[in-house]
Amino acid sequence: MGGTSLGFIEISGVVAAVDALDIMCKTSGVELATWERKLGGRLVTIVIKGDVAAVTEAVETAALKAIKKPVAKGIIANPHEEIMRLVNLSASRFMNKQAEKSTLDAQTIQEV
Repeated sequence: MGGTSLGFIEISGVVAAVDALDIMCKTSGVELATWERKLGGRLVTIVIKGDVAAVTEAVETAALKAIKKPVAKGIIANPHEEIMRLVNLSASRFMNKQAEKSTLDAQTIQEV
C-alpha cells in the first residue's frame, strides 16, 4: 500500500454524501474505498483512497463545494496497516451486501 492515502468526509444525509463523493471523484484521481451509513442514512461517512495530493485536494474541494458542510473530515497519509484492515473490513461488508442484493435480484428475475 505504498503511497496510498485515505480521505474521510462525514456528512449529514445520503444525497449530500453522494454529492460530496461526486465532487471528490471529479476533482482528482481518487476512488471510493467504502462508505458507512449510520442513523438510517442521516449520517454518512465516505472513505476515498489515492495518493496524498489527490486525496487532500478531493477532501478540501468537497468540504468547500458540497451541498452541505461536512460534520468532520480527515486525511491519513500512509495509514497504518490496522487502519487499512478496518477500511477493508468495511469495504468487504459493503461488497457482500451488494453481492447479496444482486443474487436476490437474479433469483427474483428467475422466479418471475
